[in-house]
Amino acid sequence: METSVTNNPVELGKAAGKAAAALIRETIAKNGKANIILATGASQFETLNQLISEEIDWSKVTMFHLDEYIGLSESAPASFRKYLKERFLEKVSPLKAAYLVNGETDPEAECQRLGEIITQNPIDVALVGIGENGHLAFNDPPADFETKRPYLVVNLDEQCRRQQFGEGWFKTIEEVPTQAISMSVQQILKSKHIICSVPDSRKAQAVKDSLEQPVSNQYPSSILQLHPDCRFFFDKASAELLSEA
Repeated sequence: METSVTNNPVELGKAAGKAAAALIRETIAKNGKANIILATGASQFETLNQLISEEIDWSKVTMFHLDEYIGLSESAPASFRKYLKERFLEKVSPLKAAYLVNGETDPEAECQRLGEIITQNPIDVALVGIGENGHLAFNDPPADFETKRPYLVVNLDEQCRRQQFGEGWFKTIEEVPTQAISMSVQQILKSKHIICSVPDSRKAQAVKDSLEQPVSNQYPSSILQLHPDCRFFFDKASAELLSEA
């Protein structure tokens, strides 16, 4: 694992976005194309801002995304499809392909559809974050570390739902959906390179648990300790509880 600690979220995003862009360019130079995963949420704002400013031949990039609420309209403020369209897809030149998770259709059929596509497109670079409860994508604790399914239906725990409400995506906690479609832990781990961006003091305990606790499904993001090329980007606030920060 490589860790980088910057002064603030803006510096974090610049560093993470530059690192991701370099990997994408290297992959295109080597293979003629690149398959990537993008995360959403407040933690990814600055990383995506940097990524869209980079010189990348997006016509050679295929994008997948990590998760989406079940039953939430794409027009809703908290929709991750809306997030990625407005913050990424509409700000870069057209991609080779972009596969967004549709939470408004049959969930199991959508998991099957996306699973078949991503299986044919091994991921080169994954951009992820860590939740306040340590979740990876929407794999809340105790996360399923065993399933080989690329996408699955998950139940969202109380802490996860409160994080979404606390970040301002929903007007009330009751509005936060209780289920989502999420990329599985094993599918994320198949990515050749992982860039993990985690700003903010409210993530500090989850960061400490993910890096310093033994690998456990009670700390889902701790599984990243086992990945051969995962690079963590923190700011001083999110790294404040780390033993070696």
